[in-house]
Amino acid sequence: MTSATLTIDLGAVVRNWRALDAMSEGETGAVVKANGYGLGAGQVGQALLGAGVRSFFVATAAEGTDLRTAIGHGPRIFVFSGHMDGDTHQILEGSLTPLLNSVDQMLRHVEALPGAPFGIQLDTGMNRLGMEPAEWSAVRDIAVAQRPTLIMSHLACADMPDHSMNGQQLAAFCAMTDGLDVPRSLAATGGTLLGTDYHFDMTRPGVGLYGGLPFVDAEPVVTLDLPVIQVRDVTAGETVGYANGWTAETDARIATVSGGYADGLIRAMGPRAVLFAGDVACPVVGRVSMDLITADVSALRNDPTHLQLMGRHQSVDTVADAAGTIGYEILTQLGARYARTILA
Repeated sequence: MTSATLTIDLGAVVRNWRALDAMSEGETGAVVKANGYGLGAGQVGQALLGAGVRSFFVATAAEGTDLRTAIGHGPRIFVFSGHMDGDTHQILEGSLTPLLNSVDQMLRHVEALPGAPFGIQLDTGMNRLGMEPAEWSAVRDIAVAQRPTLIMSHLACADMPDHSMNGQQLAAFCAMTDGLDVPRSLAATGGTLLGTDYHFDMTRPGVGLYGGLPFVDAEPVVTLDLPVIQVRDVTAGETVGYANGWTAETDARIATVSGGYADGLIRAMGPRAVLFAGDVACPVVGRVSMDLITADVSALRNDPTHLQLMGRHQSVDTVADAAGTIGYEILTQLGARYARTILA
Protein backbone atom coordinates (compact mmCIF):
# COMPACT_ATOMS: atom_id res chain seq x y z
CA MET A 1 0.00 0.00 0.00
CA THR A 2 1.17 3.54 -0.68
CA SER A 3 -0.33 5.10 2.45
CA ALA A 4 1.99 5.60 5.38
CA THR A 5 0.95 3.82 8.56
CA LEU A 6 0.45 5.84 11.73
CA THR A 7 0.24 3.57 14.76
CA ILE A 8 -1.36 5.11 17.87
CA ASP A 9 -0.80 3.33 21.17
CA LEU A 10 -3.75 4.24 23.39
CA GLY A 11 -2.35 2.02 26.12
CA ALA A 12 0.72 4.26 26.24
CA VAL A 13 -1.53 7.33 26.52
CA VAL A 14 -3.22 5.75 29.54
CA ARG A 15 0.08 4.75 31.13
CA ASN A 16 1.43 8.27 30.65
CA TRP A 17 -1.69 9.67 32.32
CA ARG A 18 -1.32 7.28 35.23
CA ALA A 19 2.33 8.24 35.68
CA LEU A 20 1.42 11.93 35.82
CA ASP A 21 -1.60 11.22 38.02
CA ALA A 22 0.69 9.49 40.54
CA MET A 23 2.66 12.71 40.98
CA SER A 24 -0.31 14.65 42.35
CA GLU A 25 -2.67 14.03 45.27
CA GLY A 26 -5.53 15.97 43.66
CA GLU A 27 -7.59 15.20 40.60
CA THR A 28 -5.81 14.69 37.29
CA GLY A 29 -7.72 15.78 34.22
CA ALA A 30 -6.71 15.43 30.58
CA VAL A 31 -6.37 17.89 27.70
CA VAL A 32 -7.71 16.45 24.45
CA LYS A 33 -7.98 19.63 22.38
CA ALA A 34 -6.96 19.79 18.71
CA ASN A 35 -8.57 16.40 18.11
CA GLY A 36 -6.57 14.77 20.89
CA TYR A 37 -3.35 16.43 19.69
CA GLY A 38 -4.01 14.98 16.26
CA LEU A 39 -4.55 11.41 17.43
CA GLY A 40 -8.35 11.36 17.66
CA ALA A 41 -10.10 13.02 20.59
CA GLY A 42 -12.91 10.49 20.66
CA GLN A 43 -10.76 7.40 20.95
CA VAL A 44 -8.27 9.09 23.28
CA GLY A 45 -11.13 10.34 25.44
CA GLN A 46 -12.71 6.89 25.64
CA ALA A 47 -9.41 5.30 26.65
CA LEU A 48 -8.77 7.90 29.35
CA LEU A 49 -12.34 7.67 30.58
CA GLY A 50 -11.79 3.97 31.12
CA ALA A 51 -8.64 4.79 33.09
CA GLY A 52 -10.56 7.05 35.45
CA VAL A 53 -10.41 10.54 33.94
CA ARG A 54 -13.48 12.57 34.85
CA SER A 55 -12.45 16.07 33.69
CA PHE A 56 -11.47 16.80 30.10
CA PHE A 57 -10.31 20.05 28.51
CA VAL A 58 -10.87 21.24 24.93
CA ALA A 59 -10.21 24.48 23.10
CA THR A 60 -13.64 25.28 21.68
CA ALA A 61 -17.29 24.46 22.20
CA ALA A 62 -17.35 22.61 18.88
CA GLU A 63 -14.55 20.33 20.10
CA GLY A 64 -16.50 19.81 23.31
CA THR A 65 -19.61 18.77 21.40
CA ASP A 66 -17.67 16.16 19.45
CA LEU A 67 -16.01 14.85 22.59
CA ARG A 68 -19.33 14.61 24.41
CA THR A 69 -20.68 12.42 21.62
CA ALA A 70 -17.71 10.08 22.09
CA ILE A 71 -17.56 9.84 25.88
CA GLY A 72 -21.20 10.32 26.84
CA HIS A 73 -22.67 12.31 29.69
CA GLY A 74 -21.16 12.35 33.13
CA PRO A 75 -17.54 13.50 32.76
CA ARG A 76 -16.95 17.24 32.79
CA ILE A 77 -15.72 18.92 29.61
CA PHE A 78 -14.11 22.31 30.17
CA VAL A 79 -13.79 24.76 27.26
CA PHE A 80 -10.70 27.00 27.33
CA SER A 81 -12.15 29.62 24.98
CA GLY A 82 -15.03 30.22 27.38
CA HIS A 83 -18.52 31.21 26.30
CA MET A 84 -18.18 32.84 22.88
CA ASP A 85 -21.02 34.55 21.08
CA GLY A 86 -22.94 31.78 19.32
CA ASP A 87 -21.77 28.99 21.66
CA THR A 88 -24.82 28.92 23.93
CA HIS A 89 -26.65 26.06 22.21
CA GLN A 90 -23.56 23.84 22.08
CA ILE A 91 -22.73 24.53 25.73
CA LEU A 92 -26.27 23.65 26.77
CA GLU A 93 -26.71 20.58 24.59
CA GLY A 94 -23.22 19.24 25.31
CA SER A 95 -23.33 19.97 29.05
CA LEU A 96 -20.06 21.85 28.61
CA THR A 97 -18.33 23.95 31.24
CA PRO A 98 -16.89 27.15 29.72
CA LEU A 99 -13.85 28.70 31.40
CA LEU A 100 -14.92 32.34 31.33
CA ASN A 101 -12.13 34.70 30.29
CA SER A 102 -13.71 38.15 30.75
CA VAL A 103 -16.54 40.08 32.33
CA ASP A 104 -18.28 40.09 28.95
CA GLN A 105 -18.17 36.29 28.83
CA MET A 106 -19.46 36.09 32.38
CA LEU A 107 -22.43 38.32 31.57
CA ARG A 108 -23.17 36.34 28.43
CA HIS A 109 -23.09 33.05 30.33
CA VAL A 110 -25.21 33.99 33.35
CA GLU A 111 -27.79 35.75 31.18
CA ALA A 112 -28.04 33.00 28.55
CA LEU A 113 -27.69 29.97 30.83
CA PRO A 114 -28.52 30.99 34.41
CA GLY A 115 -27.42 28.33 36.86
CA ALA A 116 -25.35 26.42 34.28
CA PRO A 117 -21.85 25.36 35.38
CA PHE A 118 -18.84 27.47 34.49
CA GLY A 119 -15.23 27.99 35.48
CA ILE A 120 -12.99 31.05 35.53
CA GLN A 121 -9.68 31.53 33.74
CA LEU A 122 -7.28 34.11 35.19
CA ASP A 123 -4.32 35.80 33.54
CA THR A 124 -1.31 35.54 35.84
CA GLY A 125 1.17 37.02 33.39
CA MET A 126 0.98 35.10 30.13
CA ASN A 127 -1.23 37.79 28.57
CA ARG A 128 -3.13 35.37 26.40
CA LEU A 129 -6.47 34.38 27.95
CA GLY A 130 -8.14 35.12 31.27
CA MET A 131 -9.16 37.98 33.54
CA GLU A 132 -6.35 40.27 34.64
CA PRO A 133 -5.96 41.03 38.36
CA ALA A 134 -7.85 44.34 38.31
CA GLU A 135 -10.72 42.90 36.28
CA TRP A 136 -10.91 39.86 38.56
CA SER A 137 -10.83 41.98 41.69
CA ALA A 138 -13.83 43.96 40.45
CA VAL A 139 -16.03 40.90 39.83
CA ARG A 140 -14.57 38.27 42.17
CA ASP A 141 -17.25 38.38 44.82
CA ILE A 142 -20.04 38.31 42.26
CA ALA A 143 -18.36 35.48 40.35
CA VAL A 144 -17.70 33.35 43.40
CA ALA A 145 -21.31 33.80 44.51
CA GLN A 146 -22.33 32.09 41.25
CA ARG A 147 -20.40 28.97 42.42
CA PRO A 148 -17.80 28.36 39.68
CA THR A 149 -16.61 24.77 39.45
CA LEU A 150 -12.95 25.66 38.81
CA ILE A 151 -10.56 28.60 38.78
CA MET A 152 -7.50 28.13 36.58
CA SER A 153 -4.56 29.86 35.01
CA HIS A 154 -1.82 28.76 32.63
CA LEU A 155 1.96 28.82 33.01
CA ALA A 156 4.03 30.43 30.27
CA CYS A 157 7.43 28.86 31.02
CA ALA A 158 6.67 25.57 32.77
CA ASP A 159 8.93 23.66 30.39
CA MET A 160 11.85 25.68 31.80
CA PRO A 161 11.90 24.70 35.49
CA ASP A 162 14.40 27.35 36.54
CA HIS A 163 12.64 30.24 34.83
CA SER A 164 11.63 33.02 37.22
CA MET A 165 8.29 33.38 35.47
CA ASN A 166 7.06 30.17 37.10
CA GLY A 167 7.41 31.57 40.60
CA GLN A 168 5.95 34.90 39.57
CA GLN A 169 2.85 33.28 38.14
CA LEU A 170 2.46 30.99 41.14
CA ALA A 171 2.55 34.00 43.46
CA ALA A 172 0.08 35.89 41.28
CA PHE A 173 -2.30 32.93 41.18
CA CYS A 174 -2.19 32.55 44.96
CA ALA A 175 -2.76 36.29 45.45
CA MET A 176 -5.83 36.14 43.22
CA THR A 177 -7.34 32.96 44.63
CA ASP A 178 -6.17 32.21 48.18
CA GLY A 179 -9.05 31.95 50.63
CA LEU A 180 -11.67 31.12 48.00
CA ASP A 181 -13.67 27.94 48.43
CA VAL A 182 -13.34 26.97 44.77
CA PRO A 183 -11.19 24.18 43.26
CA ARG A 184 -8.06 25.54 41.56
CA SER A 185 -5.82 24.42 38.69
CA LEU A 186 -2.53 25.90 37.47
CA ALA A 187 -0.48 22.99 36.14
CA ALA A 188 -0.53 21.35 32.73
CA THR A 189 2.22 18.81 31.92
CA GLY A 190 5.13 21.11 32.69
CA GLY A 191 3.52 22.47 35.83
CA THR A 192 2.85 18.95 37.08
CA LEU A 193 6.58 18.26 36.81
CA LEU A 194 7.45 21.47 38.72
CA GLY A 195 6.18 19.93 41.95
CA THR A 196 3.33 19.99 44.42
CA ASP A 197 3.36 23.76 44.95
CA TYR A 198 1.88 24.05 41.45
CA HIS A 199 -0.67 21.23 41.66
CA PHE A 200 -3.53 22.73 43.71
CA ASP A 201 -6.78 20.74 43.35
CA MET A 202 -6.37 19.59 39.77
CA THR A 203 -3.60 19.09 37.24
CA ARG A 204 -4.48 18.94 33.56
CA PRO A 205 -1.70 17.28 31.52
CA GLY A 206 -1.76 17.57 27.77
CA VAL A 207 1.31 16.90 25.63
CA GLY A 208 2.84 14.55 28.19
CA LEU A 209 -0.04 12.14 27.62
CA TYR A 210 0.96 11.87 23.97
CA GLY A 211 4.65 11.18 24.57
CA GLY A 212 5.94 14.74 24.30
CA LEU A 213 8.37 16.88 26.25
CA PRO A 214 8.82 18.12 28.90
CA PHE A 215 7.71 14.72 30.27
CA VAL A 216 10.98 12.94 29.50
CA ASP A 217 9.76 9.66 31.02
CA ALA A 218 6.69 9.48 28.79
CA GLU A 219 6.18 6.35 26.75
CA PRO A 220 6.12 6.98 22.99
CA VAL A 221 2.59 6.97 21.64
CA VAL A 222 3.02 7.31 17.87
CA THR A 223 4.92 5.28 15.30
CA LEU A 224 5.05 6.42 11.69
CA ASP A 225 6.16 4.03 8.94
CA LEU A 226 6.54 5.35 5.40
CA PRO A 227 6.33 2.85 2.50
CA VAL A 228 9.07 2.89 -0.10
CA ILE A 229 7.68 3.50 -3.57
CA GLN A 230 10.89 3.34 -5.57
CA VAL A 231 14.64 2.88 -5.09
CA ARG A 232 17.23 4.09 -7.61
CA ASP A 233 20.96 4.43 -8.09
CA VAL A 234 22.38 7.94 -8.27
CA THR A 235 25.90 8.51 -9.50
CA ALA A 236 28.34 11.01 -8.04
CA GLY A 237 27.47 14.53 -9.18
CA GLU A 238 23.78 13.83 -9.79
CA THR A 239 21.15 15.78 -7.86
CA VAL A 240 18.00 14.76 -6.03
CA GLY A 241 14.76 16.68 -5.53
CA TYR A 242 13.42 20.13 -6.25
CA ALA A 243 15.93 22.90 -6.93
CA ASN A 244 18.71 20.28 -7.08
CA GLY A 245 18.42 20.22 -3.30
CA TRP A 246 21.08 17.54 -2.75
CA THR A 247 24.11 16.55 -4.80
CA ALA A 248 25.62 13.07 -4.45
CA GLU A 249 29.30 13.27 -3.52
CA THR A 250 29.68 9.55 -4.29
CA ASP A 251 27.49 6.93 -5.93
CA ALA A 252 24.40 6.40 -3.77
CA ARG A 253 21.21 4.38 -3.47
CA ILE A 254 18.16 6.61 -2.97
CA ALA A 255 14.73 5.50 -1.72
CA THR A 256 11.60 7.55 -2.33
CA VAL A 257 8.93 7.13 0.35
CA SER A 258 5.28 8.07 0.51
CA GLY A 259 4.85 11.08 2.81
CA GLY A 260 5.39 14.80 2.68
CA TYR A 261 4.26 18.16 3.93
CA ALA A 262 0.67 17.42 2.88
CA ASP A 263 0.83 14.77 5.61
CA GLY A 264 2.14 17.20 8.21
CA LEU A 265 5.81 16.31 7.70
CA ILE A 266 7.19 19.80 7.79
CA ARG A 267 9.25 20.84 4.78
CA ALA A 268 11.90 22.56 6.90
CA MET A 269 13.04 19.28 8.48
CA GLY A 270 14.62 18.03 5.23
CA PRO A 271 18.30 18.94 5.73
CA ARG A 272 18.40 17.49 9.28
CA ALA A 273 15.86 14.65 9.22
CA VAL A 274 16.66 10.96 9.47
CA LEU A 275 14.57 7.90 8.63
CA PHE A 276 15.28 4.46 10.05
CA ALA A 277 15.46 1.02 8.46
CA GLY A 278 15.49 -1.15 11.55
CA ASP A 279 18.44 0.17 13.55
CA VAL A 280 20.13 1.88 10.60
CA ALA A 281 19.79 5.64 10.19
CA CYS A 282 19.13 6.80 6.64
CA PRO A 283 19.51 10.57 6.14
CA VAL A 284 16.85 12.47 4.24
CA VAL A 285 18.34 14.01 1.11
CA GLY A 286 16.84 16.73 -1.04
CA ARG A 287 13.72 18.64 -0.15
CA VAL A 288 10.64 17.27 1.56
CA SER A 289 7.95 17.70 -1.07
CA MET A 290 4.16 17.55 -0.88
CA ASP A 291 3.82 13.76 -1.11
CA LEU A 292 7.34 12.36 -1.19
CA ILE A 293 10.59 12.23 0.76
CA THR A 294 13.91 10.87 -0.49
CA ALA A 295 16.48 9.19 1.74
CA ASP A 296 19.97 7.77 1.26
CA VAL A 297 19.79 4.00 1.88
CA SER A 298 23.29 3.23 0.63
CA ALA A 299 24.24 1.74 4.02
CA LEU A 300 21.64 -1.02 3.74
CA ARG A 301 22.38 -4.47 2.37
CA ASN A 302 18.93 -4.76 0.82
CA ASP A 303 16.38 -2.27 -0.42
CA PRO A 304 13.82 -1.51 2.32
CA THR A 305 10.07 -1.86 1.96
CA HIS A 306 9.46 0.98 4.39
CA LEU A 307 11.35 3.52 6.48
CA GLN A 308 10.34 4.79 9.91
CA LEU A 309 10.22 8.45 10.87
CA MET A 310 8.87 8.16 14.43
CA GLY A 311 9.07 5.18 16.70
CA ARG A 312 11.65 3.25 18.71
CA HIS A 313 14.64 5.27 17.55
CA GLN A 314 13.17 8.72 17.09
CA SER A 315 10.60 10.63 19.14
CA VAL A 316 8.16 13.26 18.03
CA ASP A 317 10.39 15.88 19.65
CA THR A 318 13.46 14.69 17.73
CA VAL A 319 11.53 15.13 14.50
CA ALA A 320 10.40 18.54 15.73
CA ASP A 321 13.99 19.57 16.43
CA ALA A 322 14.92 18.70 12.85
CA ALA A 323 12.11 20.95 11.63
CA GLY A 324 12.96 23.79 14.01
CA THR A 325 9.64 23.49 15.82
CA ILE A 326 8.05 21.71 18.80
CA GLY A 327 6.47 18.30 19.24
CA TYR A 328 3.02 19.85 19.62
CA GLU A 329 3.12 21.05 16.03
CA ILE A 330 4.28 17.71 14.65
CA LEU A 331 1.51 15.84 16.49
CA THR A 332 -1.31 18.19 15.60
CA GLN A 333 -0.31 18.35 11.92
CA LEU A 334 -0.36 14.59 11.32
CA GLY A 335 -2.41 14.27 8.17
CA ALA A 336 -5.59 12.52 7.11
CA ARG A 337 -3.98 10.27 4.48
CA TYR A 338 -2.32 7.93 6.96
CA ALA A 339 -3.65 4.43 7.45
CA ARG A 340 -4.20 4.56 11.20
CA THR A 341 -3.63 1.51 13.38
CA ILE A 342 -4.89 1.71 16.96
CA LEU A 343 -3.31 -0.28 19.78
CA ALA A 344 -5.49 -0.55 22.88
